[in-house]
Amino acid sequence: MEASEITEEVTENVSVKKKVFVAGATGSTGKRIVEQLLAKGFAVKAGVRDLDKARTTLLNDNPDLQIVKADVTEGSEKLAQVIGDDSEAVICATGFRPDWDLFAPWKVDNFGTVNLVEACRKLGVNSLHLPKCLGLTLVAKLQAEQYIRKSGINYTIVRPGGLRNEPPTGNVVMEPEDTLYEGSISRDQVAEVAVEALIHSESYYKVVEIVSRPDAPKRSYEDLFGSIKQR
Repeated sequence: MEASEITEEVTENVSVKKKVFVAGATGSTGKRIVEQLLAKGFAVKAGVRDLDKARTTLLNDNPDLQIVKADVTEGSEKLAQVIGDDSEAVICATGFRPDWDLFAPWKVDNFGTVNLVEACRKLGVNSLHLPKCLGLTLVAKLQAEQYIRKSGINYTIVRPGGLRNEPPTGNVVMEPEDTLYEGSISRDQVAEVAVEALIHSESYYKVVEIVSRPDAPKRSYEDLFGSIKQR
């Protein structure tokens, strides 16, 4: 199914549950994405590495939530099996955790993202959305972004400023890539942007950078995404 069809059906009839696969669903941003997807009327397949952690972190009493074991570093074939043909869009909220493995940033932020892209192509999932924080693994993430742009899959890449765990204190500011060099944003707002990208066709095939500012005007997401030109 095309991403535009997802938008139309979700917007017009939220009683028809569209399933979204979320990679990295127990992360600080991922769990917020899951919560907001469920609140918006989506069904969610939460891809996690640690099932025990997921059972204590996610809203397990929600019938629209399915928790599955998924590791983006294990290859596209296995990922495709986990994502399944019942998922109509994918949100990638993964991020490596520092440990002894010096290649962890590349395995997760580069190869892991590439594996997700290839899994989507195998399944015919034509909607991939990434709320990515560009930090120590800048090169790995940027190379993965280039791969996504050339894949032919509909995408939205979200680059947030400094991430805050606190609730939002201002309105979202959205600008084209490589234009916002300072500022921060609540993870709740990053999750909201990721979910809204599924709903509004103005987000398609775009890279956006976001922060929040107390003095910024309140704008609709249709307006925010629509203000960014495709490249």
